[in-house]
Amino acid sequence: MRHAVLFSVSSGAAAVAAALTVAGTAPARLAPHQAASLALSGTAGSAEGPHGRVVEYRGLRVPVPAGWEVHRLDRHPTRCVRYDRHAVYLGRPGPQPDCPARAVGRTEAVHIQPAGDGRSARTVVHADKLASLTVPRTADHETRLTLPEAGVTITGVYGSDPEALQRLLRGTRLSGRWTAAPAKPDVRRMATGVPTAPAEGTAPSGGPVPPKAPVADESPPSSQGTALERSWVRGKGFDTCTAPSLATMRAWRPSFKVTNIYIGGAARGCAQPNLTASWVRQVRAMGYRLTATYVGLQAPCGSRPQRFTARSAAWQGTQAAADAARRARALGIPASKPLYYDMEAYDHKKSACRAAVLRFVDNWVDRLKTEGYKPCLYSSSKSGIRDVGRSSISKPSCVWFANWDRRASVYGDPFLPDAWWSPHRRVKQYRGGHRETHGGVTLNIDSDVVDGRVY
Repeated sequence: MRHAVLFSVSSGAAAVAAALTVAGTAPARLAPHQAASLALSGTAGSAEGPHGRVVEYRGLRVPVPAGWEVHRLDRHPTRCVRYDRHAVYLGRPGPQPDCPARAVGRTEAVHIQPAGDGRSARTVVHADKLASLTVPRTADHETRLTLPEAGVTITGVYGSDPEALQRLLRGTRLSGRWTAAPAKPDVRRMATGVPTAPAEGTAPSGGPVPPKAPVADESPPSSQGTALERSWVRGKGFDTCTAPSLATMRAWRPSFKVTNIYIGGAARGCAQPNLTASWVRQVRAMGYRLTATYVGLQAPCGSRPQRFTARSAAWQGTQAAADAARRARALGIPASKPLYYDMEAYDHKKSACRAAVLRFVDNWVDRLKTEGYKPCLYSSSKSGIRDVGRSSISKPSCVWFANWDRRASVYGDPFLPDAWWSPHRRVKQYRGGHRETHGGVTLNIDSDVVDGRVY
């Protein structure tokens, strides 16, 4: 991994509480250095002009390339923060974003929101260093940094090369009109993660304290506790692009036993504002079982833009397993539990591509075992699952296969002999994206039937 040398780094989480204020969005003329920074690959000219426009948020002037969308989440809190399209998102997402069932793949996108939400970056960059910022290459094609002068956390993602994202961030400037930030930000306090206490009776934003959301009981009943310890489960499941709110999970619990969470990866297409270790604990306490899934690089002959190559397949499989294990530990998922790799459908008739996929999966399996987790695989029953089942590589411990035939059964699939991964080692995704309503709450989901390994 190539590391930046221009970051001012401090460990811990930044905790800056400030009001969410948004400036106007009228197009602005750019200085020459800003115009140069906007020549990003893949952007098209529009009515905004060949170099896009500048939007302002909490004193930050952000150069938005032509053709990019700008979404202000304080005005549209149900907007899904998606990383598979060029966009700038400003503000905190609402508790229940309206996301698709799945979004796989990444391009350049930026999300800027107030810091101090408990998920701020360990990397602190001061405003005067933005012009020389270096965005490192990472396993998840993502960078996260805190800008203390504006009290914001910036999350940036990129497709295959961080250069375009880096140019956008380097063109971002702090306006002299911004006066709400403290004159001397307490970087030591930000590094230790100790928030500045708001005035009594007020929220960090300066408004009245909102009513506290009910907290789920984290101690399940004894009979339920026994079921939660079993390594497999049978029942109905669903998966959606972003982890739903706790309120939604409670409303849906009478209808489902299992839900999926996308824990990371270079092709994870949706942000995960709700997904924390606390969320995992509370959802498990409701009685849910989880299939934790890592959405990393895809097959060389697949349709997604983030791909490994025949040459890099083995190394990338190893790197993906190490990153998935790190993320699982951060979410409180203990060792010995299953982690699934999401390998989307590909043209399995291409022998070189098929061989690369098998090398990747072989190394995913071997490395994840050394990390202490059970390696599992999601893919189409017609491509990835069938190819792995026929091969002599190290086999995943369990599979989650997609065949949208609307048959809610894990057995009898025409591409997957019943003897493979049996018993209690199968999950089937039998219906693709559609809306369902349970407990008065509607989500866009894929439907699953489960007789397999879960957390």
